[in-house]
Amino acid sequence: MFSSTDRRSRAALRGHHARRRLACVASLLAVASLVTVPLALGAQAPVGLGTAGNFAVLAGSTVTNTGPSVISGSVGLAPGSAVTGFPPGIVLAGTIQVANGVALQAKGDLVTAYNDAAGRSSTATVSGDLAGRTLKPGVYTSASSLGLSGQLTLDAQGDPSAVFVFQAGSSLIVGSGSQINLIGGAQACNVYWQVGSSATIGTSSAFVGNILALTSITMTTGATLQGSALARNGAVTLDTNTITRATCASTGGGSGGGSGPGTTGTTPGAGTPSGTPTTPGGGTTRGATGASGTSGASGVPGATGTVKPKHPKKPKPLKPSTTKPPAKRHVKPVTPTPVVPTAHKPPAFTG
Repeated sequence: MFSSTDRRSRAALRGHHARRRLACVASLLAVASLVTVPLALGAQAPVGLGTAGNFAVLAGSTVTNTGPSVISGSVGLAPGSAVTGFPPGIVLAGTIQVANGVALQAKGDLVTAYNDAAGRSSTATVSGDLAGRTLKPGVYTSASSLGLSGQLTLDAQGDPSAVFVFQAGSSLIVGSGSQINLIGGAQACNVYWQVGSSATIGTSSAFVGNILALTSITMTTGATLQGSALARNGAVTLDTNTITRATCASTGGGSGGGSGPGTTGTTPGAGTPSGTPTTPGGGTTRGATGASGTSGASGVPGATGTVKPKHPKKPKPLKPSTTKPPAKRHVKPVTPTPVVPTAHKPPAFTG
């Protein structure tokens, strides 16, 4: 039997071990929170463009086009009033809005979006030329200008909602023939370039993302943009360019036996291919994500059957040939007809 002193000692020891276990669990939880909180804070929400997101081109002073540019999305201007070069430029899936309520609303939303992008906390500092780099989602900040003289790769790492924000303190200069590659599910609609002064996209380059410039944007000959050129105060200048307003692909889908993919609704304005300025606004709105489908029922396995072996058929014996030889034909001999010589009479004597 244990004495009362021993029992008290054992109880105290058990209490000490329990307190140590609780302390260990608390420490592990604290470490886990330190690891997960920065990851959650690092995920960026898209920059809200508002009604400015309906525009492929939006400017403050003028919009000038040279050559057969193709703009997929609306073209807007406010407070300026000079939109020139349409035609030969054409506007598809959108309208031209000049110094009206639609353009003014879009311009106000652009100011909000610009301030949002400029005010985001930086996750990495970059400077100079971005060529040759592969970047993950985040906010990349340069105190001065940003440039691109080759290829830049943006890797969403399997997350189609990943957001890339680039903050340039002054200008953005993209060299001729440069391009941006999207991998890992990255989408052009989630790429934003906040530019503290003006942006220039070089000849025949293939640029990606929404350019939010404080002053102006110049698209040089043959450059393409998958995104929008949005200039707050200055001009947007075009020269034989292709600009396609970027829209995010739906990521909804069903599971199991059924399927419920999301759909994207469209409500375009009544635009004209010739680019004639009109008042109604154009744009697209995302439809609701489809509900998940129900799993299909599993089929009932069939009973195991038995297969009787098939016996090969015996070949029938071949009958001997009964072909008769051809009958002999009797040929009647031909009797030759005797030839009787003709007697020649002597000539009559005449005296």
